[in-house]
This record gives sequence, C-alpha cells and structure tokens, in this order.
Amino acid sequence: MNGGYSAKNLGVKRIMQEAKEIATENAYEYSAHPLEDNLFEWHFTIRGPDGTDFEGGRYHGRILLPSEYPFKPPEIMFLTPNGRFELYKKICLSITGFHPEFWQPAWGIRTILLAVIAFFPTEAKGAIGGLDYTQAERRQLARR
Repeated sequence: MNGGYSAKNLGVKRIMQEAKEIATENAYEYSAHPLEDNLFEWHFTIRGPDGTDFEGGRYHGRILLPSEYPFKPPEIMFLTPNGRFELYKKICLSITGFHPEFWQPAWGIRTILLAVIAFFPTEAKGAIGGLDYTQAERRQLARR
C-alpha cells in the first residue's frame, strides 16, 4: 500500500498506521480504506445511525487528506444519496477544511467517521453541502 511514498514522512506514517488499525478493527458503524495508488484519498461506508431516519442505510463517501495531514483537516464528500449531505460537494463540518481552527492533529480517520455519523441526524441549518430532506425522504433513501 506504500505506493512510492516516503515512510519517513510523518503524514504517510500516520496514514499507514490508521489504515492498518481500521482494517483490523472490524467496526460495525463504518469501514474505510485509502486508495491503493493514493494514501491521501480514502473511501468509506457508514451505516445510518440506529434510531434515526437514516437507520438501515449505507452511505459511501470520500475523505481527502491534505498533504499536511494530520496538522490540517480533511475534506469530506458523499457519493450516495442520503438526504442530509449533498453529493460530490465538500461538506462543511467543524472537522473539515471549512473550519481549520477547530481541527486537532490527534483526531484521525476513525474520529472523522464517528463525527460524520453523529452529524447525520442534525439539521443542516444552511451549512455548505448540507441538506434538510423530510423524514419520509430520508427513510426512503435509507431503504434503497
């Protein structure tokens, strides 16, 4: 999975360690992995949170890590209709590049995914990349 990256680079070391940990943890809520030819682009699948309009859904997206990771925040976009986030558009959350002032280098891919899951049932309130579909529309998308 190294793909010609220098293992001396702190960001590359960190990404490779996170990929190894996530690959072995077998989490229920999510799965994620970097592309074989680009460690800085991850694809993920998350389950819609239980007890929400998204329950039963599986949602696919991308995490784009900056070359300065973990010192700068990622960009996140969704590739699956979900009724909460726009497709193929970088979404605005406190853990993304829209708010670098909130980013903590101790956070990683797991933290990002858990935060995205937690944001699912919240209102978009006009945030960039946010949607406020109806409960019925969200449930219908979750069943697809």
